[in-house]
Amino acid sequence: MDKLSVFVERLKWVGVDIKLVANYPWVYIDEINGKRVTETYQGNHGFTLGFEPIKPDGEFTFTELSDIFKLIRKYT
Repeated sequence: MDKLSVFVERLKWVGVDIKLVANYPWVYIDEINGKRVTETYQGNHGFTLGFEPIKPDGEFTFTELSDIFKLIRKYT
């Protein structure tokens, strides 16, 4: 989860407050700056930020970062 926490902290540093929800192995963006995200992306339940590793030694995998930042720009 190190990549994920770094991502969230860096967004806070530039003034973007992001709230996430998880349904293993998916991690969804729930809110951006207090606004509920209604779009879906690579999932049925919300905008998928990435996937948690199935293996214990695996790393968190982001979905397409350009699409994530388009969504963030839309809600800020």
